[in-house]
Amino acid sequence: MWKRRNSFCTLRCQKFLISRVGEDWIFLILLGLLMAMVSWAVDFCIAISQKWMYGGLDSNVFLQYLAWVTYPVVLITFSAGFTQILAPQAVGSGIPEMKTILRGVVLKEYLTFKTFVAKVIGLTCALGSGMPLGKEGPFVHIASLCAALLSKFMSLFGGIYENESRNIEMLAAACAVGVGCCFAAPIGGVLFSIEVTSTFFAVRNYWRGFFAATFSAFIFRVLAVWNRDEETITALFKTRFRLDFPFDLQELPAFAVIGIASGFGGALFVYLNRLIVQFIRKQKAINRFLMKKRLLYPALVTLLVSTLTFPPGFGQFMAGKLTQKESLVTLLDNRTWAKQGIAEEFDYIGHSAAWKHPQVNVFVTLVLFIVMKGLIHLPSGHYFPPLCIGQCSNPFFTPFLHFWMSALATTIPVPCGAFMPVFVIGAAFGRLVGESMAAWFPDGIHTDGTIYPIVPGGYAVVAILSFALALKI
Repeated sequence: MWKRRNSFCTLRCQKFLISRVGEDWIFLILLGLLMAMVSWAVDFCIAISQKWMYGGLDSNVFLQYLAWVTYPVVLITFSAGFTQILAPQAVGSGIPEMKTILRGVVLKEYLTFKTFVAKVIGLTCALGSGMPLGKEGPFVHIASLCAALLSKFMSLFGGIYENESRNIEMLAAACAVGVGCCFAAPIGGVLFSIEVTSTFFAVRNYWRGFFAATFSAFIFRVLAVWNRDEETITALFKTRFRLDFPFDLQELPAFAVIGIASGFGGALFVYLNRLIVQFIRKQKAINRFLMKKRLLYPALVTLLVSTLTFPPGFGQFMAGKLTQKESLVTLLDNRTWAKQGIAEEFDYIGHSAAWKHPQVNVFVTLVLFIVMKGLIHLPSGHYFPPLCIGQCSNPFFTPFLHFWMSALATTIPVPCGAFMPVFVIGAAFGRLVGESMAAWFPDGIHTDGTIYPIVPGGYAVVAILSFALALKI
């Protein structure tokens, strides 16, 4: 009797909630809450992993190198193996698959609980390894997985699961939530959702996507404040640029150069990534070997990248001590690091000290980069050892090293994206142009009798957008 009465009360409560609030809006609230918690938990685990990796090193250089290399190799190998065993569908970003599903094609096993577990754990391990990988694409897939699982296993939302049209609409909103809970950017999430479902996007889904993404972004930042990662609810990557005079007309040619170079750079990034994949596929012997030893390729790639980024070694020439987030924060700094391009006059504060390399001129670095790229790819096969390159380099060499390392790392069969590496590459290139402008105009730009200093961080923001658009991410 008591069970019947309890069941009857539960049913009445469900009907009351649905009639007063609406099934869709309750669903979106739960989806936003769940994704915010997942995003925060993943970031928390990544921060702990990177803290162990960057902070727990021995004073002995050999032991430092052993720890620095072993830790990422183990995490990436585990991520690749765990994903391959549990749900191979979790490999990669998942955005192409979501585009296919949102167009009405049924892909088996892509929206299951096993795929969700493999995606979350595999992504956490992959990002915790410190490899140049991102989480935006995978979180779009994870949000879609959460939406599918909520509608399937909760009786309250049975109507969404049974109605294919409504199910697709909720998946479109989930794409917005995936971006919103990653970067606390609900408007960007809605725009991304429109891009993913570019063939058709119902007007009613704008509010659904914005509501869920805003709620998710808010909870995500509240959790950061609760964990004392932030003092209050702020943007994930804060900038402090002046708004009364953002730029001068004399700076437009530099922005045009950034746009053109980013277009070619984006095409080169895609071409390089495709070249690596095609090379492995065409080499039948290598392909057969890697098919038998599936974990060898990710381990070798991780070993190579970890060796090159080792802070006491080659990594000291490209801020190897910094995580991707720390690198991006320093690159967006509105203070000029170089005056007349001389490294001794850099103003180092906080993490910016990791970029320090003495007695190197910005213009010399640019010339050396062009020369070295030409010499490295000589037909005769001449080769410059990495140590020689490093001795001629400084922080401005970083975008080019990060460029090919990111293109290589994204070929690893683990859950990963390329958005954060693209951010870092674009910010580094923009910083290079901004510092060059600051060296050419050391006193700033004169306009109407007023001097406005060059802000290199502004160039970094422009380059981030340009490079991201070039890759259509």
